[in-house]
Amino acid sequence: MNEFYAVILWNMLVFGIYGLDKYKAKLNQWRIKESQLIIYAFLMGAIGALAGMFVFRHKTQKLLFRVMIPLALAFNIALYWIGQKLL
Repeated sequence: MNEFYAVILWNMLVFGIYGLDKYKAKLNQWRIKESQLIIYAFLMGAIGALAGMFVFRHKTQKLLFRVMIPLALAFNIALYWIGQKLL
């Protein structure tokens, strides 16, 4: 059950990272690389990334994100399912 809470916490952090990147975009400041944002989603943070995209209206127009984040979500679900079957 601790893994579940770790994934929840990680998704909250990813959500915050998307919000921070949007905030910095509005101020024309240093930004987080797009590749890093996508990697965070694939590392079990897809729910936070997807929520961050829509809550902050961040990266929603970019085709790369509209394809990769749902793909990351499918990957996260498959990984979780496989993990449950092995344990």
